[in-house]
Amino acid sequence: MSKSTLPAFSQIHINEVEKNLDGLLKNNLKTIDMLLNKHTLYTWENLLHPIENLNDKLHQFWGPIQHLSSVVNAPELRDTLHACLPKLSDYQTHISHNEKLFQAIESIQKSPAFSTLSEAKQKSIDYDIRDFKLNGVALTTEKKQRFSDLSKSLSELMHRFEENLLDATMAWKKHITDEALLKGIPEHAKNAAKNTAQKENLEGWLFTLEAPDYLAVMTYADSQSLREEMYRAYVTRASEIDPNAGKFDNSATMQMILKNRFALARLLGYQNFAEYSLATKMVKKTEEVLAFLNELAEKTRNTAQKEFQDLSVFAAKELKIKKLNAWDIAYVSEKLRQHDYAISPEDLRPYFPEPAVLKGLFEIMHRLYGITLEKVENADVWHKDVTCFRILDADKKLQAHLFFDLYARNNKRGGAWMDDCAVHRRLDDGTVQLAAAYVTCNFNAPIGTDPALFTHDDVVTMFHECGHALQHVLTKIDVANVSGIQNIPWDAVEIASQFFENWAWEKASIPYFAKHYQTQSPLPDYLYERMERAKNFQSAMQMMRQIEFALFDFRLHMEYDENKPDCIQTILNEVRNTVSVFPSPEFNRFQHGFSHIFGGSYAAGYYSYKWAEVMACDAFSLFEEKGVFDRQTSDKFKSTFLESGGAKEPMDLFVAFRGRKPTVDALLQQSGIA
Repeated sequence: MSKSTLPAFSQIHINEVEKNLDGLLKNNLKTIDMLLNKHTLYTWENLLHPIENLNDKLHQFWGPIQHLSSVVNAPELRDTLHACLPKLSDYQTHISHNEKLFQAIESIQKSPAFSTLSEAKQKSIDYDIRDFKLNGVALTTEKKQRFSDLSKSLSELMHRFEENLLDATMAWKKHITDEALLKGIPEHAKNAAKNTAQKENLEGWLFTLEAPDYLAVMTYADSQSLREEMYRAYVTRASEIDPNAGKFDNSATMQMILKNRFALARLLGYQNFAEYSLATKMVKKTEEVLAFLNELAEKTRNTAQKEFQDLSVFAAKELKIKKLNAWDIAYVSEKLRQHDYAISPEDLRPYFPEPAVLKGLFEIMHRLYGITLEKVENADVWHKDVTCFRILDADKKLQAHLFFDLYARNNKRGGAWMDDCAVHRRLDDGTVQLAAAYVTCNFNAPIGTDPALFTHDDVVTMFHECGHALQHVLTKIDVANVSGIQNIPWDAVEIASQFFENWAWEKASIPYFAKHYQTQSPLPDYLYERMERAKNFQSAMQMMRQIEFALFDFRLHMEYDENKPDCIQTILNEVRNTVSVFPSPEFNRFQHGFSHIFGGSYAAGYYSYKWAEVMACDAFSLFEEKGVFDRQTSDKFKSTFLESGGAKEPMDLFVAFRGRKPTVDALLQQSGIA
């Protein structure tokens, strides 16, 4: 038997959230004390499972509130979050510093009964013990208070960073009335800008810094001045020199985040935050991370420099641009792609209408893993554009739910992500609570009567986020702490996502989701062949860009010095001097919008994308040998990576799937660099 638990978004009353949270936190702490006082011999059943129930109840209450802050941000919701985040931080710290609770869980780990528990329960307990130590349970009373203060401050600062970035992004708009300025920009992007202008009762076109608008201008606008204006606005967002005169400046917030992270790490005996962060990752030594990134850079650099040289020569010869500026790169690159491969993303867009992409995506999931997705009519959602699907297993039994929120809009965080909505776990009555996940993107919305038309990059992004979702919803682990995406080491979380991207490219899978929105005709062979040939266009330059982000992040969390006010910019400049293929302008403030590390969970962990990509590419190479829809191979991947949650070590899963450890060669080969 199983039970589905989905949020009732229409029943959330923001003005009641803080009061209800207070009651929930108070009751949880009271119940934990009661459990500790009620028993002297602690077991999974009389302590850990009841605590799992408390954790899940809190997650079901707070998770939807946190999700709303990312997708439909509003002043009242912000005020509520500002009031609640310190309380949640205090609650978590109170639990993690509860020595009696720690000793009780440790006694279970040391008891003879521990060996009789399932592998998932043992792993969950191991993680609990580890996390108690990493959260300062062994600190003195004075240091515990310091840890608590730092944790609370970090929670508030990281949230402020995200709010500043969102506000800075929404504050800038470019109103255009002269259509000549729009020369080169695709019709769909112009129509979207016209719609935006009409919503604000303006004539002409209105462009924002949301991804669809920004990319359309930077990639296609013939006007160099328009590209420069938009580039400057985008790369200075939330900085001291942004177009809003520093109103949303993240400079001090970033400094405080780093200062507090280092203070917290040193409080626990670590030299720096990077070292502290590796305690929960696959890689255990900072020098290993740096060696990996430097090896990748060394093997990629020459190819990347050749790609940029080719771009510069083409710009001078064909476009009469003698010096490439940062705002020219995407524009000239698109012209070069069209010149060399006779293909543009806009040629492909009509073949990727949203209905066909979703239908094909679901069919690929069915062929690989035997699941079926059905739309939930009249689902309780947070916005009219959101859809919800039920996932049925091979026996047509309900297995999970998946929400899709795909279009860019105001008051919605930028980027694309997957988040868990509900966790697959065993309930008190023996039934199973079903998993649910959110897939959130920022694609073009439908215009007029036409469906939303995606670029192929959008399709790849959709497959990426659905790869994360599959790992969460297909899990067979029924212990919440290690179910789905829970407690998968951070440098392994991108394996399933990057692995699933391959089906957005394969000739055998493309026919399932590539159908012209007007004629329903499939993607012509000649377009697929051009797309395939252009797949690794500038892949080395892109690789070096990702290495730049990863090295900056990791070195920043190793070397930050609060006594050097320009430390962040200095480290970024040093990294760029080492690995950047083309210079960034002096005014570029990329770091002020680097929400992955300042607002998200990737601090000292951005290298994970490349670390996991090595494993993803090597895992996919088995499908290249056996066939991309070989059921035996997909069943094996499902049973290892998708069903095991955080209950098994990722390297053990890889070896079980591939029969050996991964090598970097598959990544370089797939990127066309080797």
